[in-house]
Amino acid sequence: MKQLLSFVKKEFYQVFRDPKTLVMLFGLPVVQIVLFGFALTNELKNANIAVVDNAKDQASQQIINKIAGSEFFNIQKVLTSSSEIDAAFKEGKIKLAVVFPVNFYNDLMHTNKASIQVIADASDPNTATQLTNYINTIVSDYQSQLSPNSSVPYTIIPEVRMLYNPDLKGAPNFVPGVMAMVLLLVCVMMTSVSIVREKELGTMEILLVSPVKPLMVIVAKAIPYLILSWINLAAILLLSVYALDLPIKGSLFLLVAESTLLIITALSLGLYISTVTKSQQAAMFASMLGMMLPTMLLSGYMFPIENMPVVLQVLSNIVPAKWYYIIVKDVMLKGLGFSAIWKETLILMGMTAFFIVVALRNFKIRLE
Repeated sequence: MKQLLSFVKKEFYQVFRDPKTLVMLFGLPVVQIVLFGFALTNELKNANIAVVDNAKDQASQQIINKIAGSEFFNIQKVLTSSSEIDAAFKEGKIKLAVVFPVNFYNDLMHTNKASIQVIADASDPNTATQLTNYINTIVSDYQSQLSPNSSVPYTIIPEVRMLYNPDLKGAPNFVPGVMAMVLLLVCVMMTSVSIVREKELGTMEILLVSPVKPLMVIVAKAIPYLILSWINLAAILLLSVYALDLPIKGSLFLLVAESTLLIITALSLGLYISTVTKSQQAAMFASMLGMMLPTMLLSGYMFPIENMPVVLQVLSNIVPAKWYYIIVKDVMLKGLGFSAIWKETLILMGMTAFFIVVALRNFKIRLE
């Protein structure tokens, strides 16, 4: 019995002396609870919307106040005319717009019927459907309060219009996310593992003492995965256009150029991971954990970022897939040009430069 207790005691010592084991035992469950409990919800809250009040009467103001008081909406802009709506959607700052016509209150009082226009960004069909349903619920609630005992009830008809995806297909939402995930995972995992493999086999030193400069060795390692990623990108785009009936509304050259930028970002990140890991298993684990989960959970692909706690919203800004996801939706689905995505492009370029500098510095230090 004493021997058994001694072995049990030894195992406890080993567990508490290994930081990685402690992180797996205690850190991972805490992270999962926080993510799944607070961040990963399909319920929409605080969605940014715009309002165009052409009526400016008591009925329109009362409905606007009910919308503003709802936890589901945040009135980001109050526009002066319907002509400004398209520009607001292209800026990516709103997900829905509500337009009140002239004489809204008079029509409602004299004919017992009036209509409002609800315009939603349907590039994410699930979000658009939920938001329009919330508006319908708010309008219905206002109707019931307006005429609780009337024999002829007042009727307000929301006229719903879906932008960019009127048929509410699922492809416009998941194709950009799949593009980000495939390009990141392939580049990061393959680059990090290929370099670590050379270290494990002891052939990296042989390559570095060859006439070829160390930087050229690294570039040579990255080029095959750049070409393979271009092939993956071509396959995804061809399937999207011809199999999923999802045309590319913007510039194909711009889309390929931005995708190439993401690929280079991923390659530089894979290079960085290869400099801080000692085995292929560790590199694979770091790549999977560091890329797959953030891409799925913090890019806006599966769960709305604005619903997450502020800490996770800030953390999502360091996920390359978030910015690429915005770029693809703007170029591929909305047909926008470089002027609409230059900020996201600069962010990806900054990330690429950072990973390259840090990776090369670490690589030199490790090989001295």
